[in-house]
Amino acid sequence: MYQLFCDSNCELWHTTVKELGLNLIRMPYIVGDEESFYDMGENHDFKGFFDKMRAGATPKTAALNEYAYMEYFEPVLARGEDIYYITFSHQMSGTFNAMQNVITQLKEKYPERVIRFKDSKLISLGSGFVTYYGALKYREGATMDELDAYLDDLIAHTATYFVVDDLTYLHRGGRVSGLSKFMGNLLGIKPILYFNEEGKILNIDKVKGMKKAMTSLIGYIKEKGMDLDKYKMFIMQADCQSEAETFANNIKATFGDLDIEIQPVGPVIGAHCGPGTIGLIFHAKEK
Repeated sequence: MYQLFCDSNCELWHTTVKELGLNLIRMPYIVGDEESFYDMGENHDFKGFFDKMRAGATPKTAALNEYAYMEYFEPVLARGEDIYYITFSHQMSGTFNAMQNVITQLKEKYPERVIRFKDSKLISLGSGFVTYYGALKYREGATMDELDAYLDDLIAHTATYFVVDDLTYLHRGGRVSGLSKFMGNLLGIKPILYFNEEGKILNIDKVKGMKKAMTSLIGYIKEKGMDLDKYKMFIMQADCQSEAETFANNIKATFGDLDIEIQPVGPVIGAHCGPGTIGLIFHAKEK
């Protein structure tokens, strides 16, 4: 028997995590001098967090240390169960170096136990999409090998796009230059970003205005969408619920009454993308 783990950077809602029976690894973020661990929205003031960013606060994120991973993993192994962990993209954080060190230690201590992880090569609800359907397969009784094969195929068909409203936060993270940030914000340029096959964030387009950006995202659904009636579609929003609802309605007007869930961006991801960000996740012919 094995236990299925996820981390809070997959951003599934806390009720969904509990319903699926997932073991949650909470990722840290820091605002001012206060460190917190994201609880998947159970006790969180999203608006307050993004209002602080708008007022000039610069939240930070950090990697988990080895002690934290040990605290999550060892009790499961000690009671005779194995571990399968669906992670967010390893390209996004150095936290997995600590995780690997802990796994090495635990394999020496519990040689009969198995610890596997699957890099979703995505983050936020892109990783959440993979985790959600992986958890359903797990609940059907899939073996680790069967789950491996299922997730490899699903990851290759999970498209994740997002649009930031303010380039300031990408600039802080080193993804755009100061000049690009200034001119982009001045002219209302909205970069459209996506995750490639390696789990890296790349820029696929730049458009003027959020309305055009949302039209472009609908174009990607038309171009790449596959089995849309069989899979959920996720829209993530960073304190822009109304805009996300309008976007969802436009998608339904184009493709019919799809199963679309709108969820807030959490503080760990939000610290990097900033308020006003909208993201789209759907099942696709290719990433």
